[in-house]
Amino acid sequence: MQMNFYQQGNQRRPFGWADILVISLLLSILYAAAKLGSGMQVPLDPDQLASLSLDPKWLPYYAGRSLLRMFIAFGASLIFTFVYGRIAADNRTAEKFMIPAIDILQSVPVLGFLSATVLAFMALFPGSLLGVELASIFAIFTSQVWNMTLSYYHSLKTIPRELNEAAAMNQLGGWHRFTKLEAPFSMIGLVWNSMMSFGGGWFFLAASESISVLNQDLHLPGIGTYMALAADDGNIRALIYAILTMIVLIVMVDQLFWRPVIAWSQKFKNEQTEAGEVSTSWVLNLLKRASFVHYLNRKLRRGVHDGFLRLAARSAQLKLPHVPLKVKKAIQWLILSAVVILILRYLYSGILEIAQLSWSELIHVVYLGLLTALRVVVSTLLAVIWTLPVGVFIGTNPRLSRIVQPVVQVLSSFPANMAFPIFTILYLKFGISMEIGAIPLMMLGTQWYVLFNVIAGAMAIPSDLKEAAVTLKLTRWQTWKTLILPAVFPFLVTGCITASGGAWNASIVSEIVSWKDQDLQAAGLGTFIAQATTNGNWPEIIWGILVMCLLVVIMNRLVWRRLYALAESKYHLD
Repeated sequence: MQMNFYQQGNQRRPFGWADILVISLLLSILYAAAKLGSGMQVPLDPDQLASLSLDPKWLPYYAGRSLLRMFIAFGASLIFTFVYGRIAADNRTAEKFMIPAIDILQSVPVLGFLSATVLAFMALFPGSLLGVELASIFAIFTSQVWNMTLSYYHSLKTIPRELNEAAAMNQLGGWHRFTKLEAPFSMIGLVWNSMMSFGGGWFFLAASESISVLNQDLHLPGIGTYMALAADDGNIRALIYAILTMIVLIVMVDQLFWRPVIAWSQKFKNEQTEAGEVSTSWVLNLLKRASFVHYLNRKLRRGVHDGFLRLAARSAQLKLPHVPLKVKKAIQWLILSAVVILILRYLYSGILEIAQLSWSELIHVVYLGLLTALRVVVSTLLAVIWTLPVGVFIGTNPRLSRIVQPVVQVLSSFPANMAFPIFTILYLKFGISMEIGAIPLMMLGTQWYVLFNVIAGAMAIPSDLKEAAVTLKLTRWQTWKTLILPAVFPFLVTGCITASGGAWNASIVSEIVSWKDQDLQAAGLGTFIAQATTNGNWPEIIWGILVMCLLVVIMNRLVWRRLYALAESKYHLD
């Protein structure tokens, strides 16, 4: 494994056509970002937001606005990942609270809180569109960040002891340890999990751009809004335009961003022998040719490096006055008391809101929650049934994997809720009940988590074990029973946990769909929360979200965590 971000940075190269292309591309991106970003700070006009145009000439602008939100959320997720993951991995006391907190937060229905976050951000920026924009970005952020943070945390916890000892012997400071050990060691896992999280963010982007709060429709300019308005209008031509634009957008992001990042991250691979298959990218090759990039890299590296060293030196010279232990304890208790009082205050307010509901209404919501839980379980099981054999087949065939993986990545990145209008048309035409029809809609966005994890598990099976199975002449069933299933089981459980959490979130938009003036809805907690949000009924919103959180936590504790413990103790390869 190479232990440095920057290599070959001091070679001088002549200015050429590659530099012209890179500089032109960079200026175009900066101009587009500035132009699109300026549209986020205009005054809030609900009438204008309620009626956006379906003219296809606006699609590039809408796609750009959506893409800008995605990358802002991704940047915030990366910063949060490095800070939160590092603190959780370094501090054992903090770890006991921070990691279980992520476990709960990643299962909490983000879309259920969307109306509350919209109102909170609108209060922070009164009269400005920026508040609604930040609420949308926050929803995307919460859909991306937990998976990335857990990946980084687990990477830091699994750094080999000899590497930690080498870092200690060389007396690496915080910045050098981050750039030369922690970030390189965690890079490959972080890149793949970032790509999966970015794909999941498209789902929440489409849902968060077009929302109803307190009987008021807010439509942010974006491709998700365009799709929602096309569905409301019954405009199939606009629907097709939006789907084609989305496909072009995903392929463009894959080629211009993810492919170069994946190819670049391969230099951090920890291999004793040369890899047979190496990821390549035409964009990365172009960047390597440009002397401007190397010049910019040197300047940025030197500036950031020197800046952190100066900051570290000033911190070392800074002598804070000695604080007695009793005063420190008092401050800690004061902060803890303030947090507890704040929590109790909001808890009391929530109880007062819920108290407005009758007992029959409270029990009815629990019943709706159990119906949605049944759909979540069925959708997860159906996803396992088809992704397990397909994922193993792809993962154990390197040539097939190289061809299929990019296709699967594009499919998984496509926001599932953009396909909802097509399913709604089919349900209306063939008279399919939403009580069953909601399950395929849930699967559209969640099955990919299981598939990606099964492929990763199958690819991780050591070649010598596969050769041993052939040498021992194991039958197909014996190979699956003694090798494949035990090897992929931990990955399968991880995928199921993520897919289950995604299905709960998806229930809010997949249990109630519409086409033109026709609404289809299933009896369930997702429908209940969606309707309560539209009506601005806070007692119902709070109780609905609380029931969903409790059911998610109970399911995680009783089912998924037990299976995960079984995977860690019994089904793993040493």
